[in-house]
Amino acid sequence: MLAATWFGRAIALALVLLAAAGPAAFAATLEGRVVGVRDGDTLDLLTTTNVQVRVRLAGIDAPERGQAYGNVAKRALSALAYNRMARVEWSKKDNYGRVVGKVVVRDADVNLQLIRQGLAWHYKAYAAEQSAADRERYATAEGAARAQRLGLWQDPHPVAPWLFRHGSPVRSTAFDVARR
Repeated sequence: MLAATWFGRAIALALVLLAAAGPAAFAATLEGRVVGVRDGDTLDLLTTTNVQVRVRLAGIDAPERGQAYGNVAKRALSALAYNRMARVEWSKKDNYGRVVGKVVVRDADVNLQLIRQGLAWHYKAYAAEQSAADRERYATAEGAARAQRLGLWQDPHPVAPWLFRHGSPVRSTAFDVARR
């Protein structure tokens, strides 16, 4: 009886620790070469097993094609990842069947680099899906890029991609920023 109680407590503790570790604890990994860049936050990876996978960069939202800085963001992602070996740490697929993950090239977080360059927002609507460390790094990087007026933050009223996609003429405001 004592052994069963100890075992049950050990299992409960392990589950609590896994839950506290966040979504990254359940992540899978893909490795391969980046063979295409669709836009500033989507790329195509040819895995080491020769399967092409479309990847949506997790935790960020880059300007859309046709939006200010959309082409700049796409070129920046190409410069960081195209034709390079990459590792994708992922834990879900989106509604379009894309793997959603953190792209790492040469031990550098590509998603974070785009935020640091001022070419993507930290996508706070999905921040709960990130590890606590990534949430902090991405939020800090966005704040620094804004303060330095890098990339899209040069625009006095940048339009967030999630507003642009829905044809909203509304520009980002302090209220929108606080909600993200």
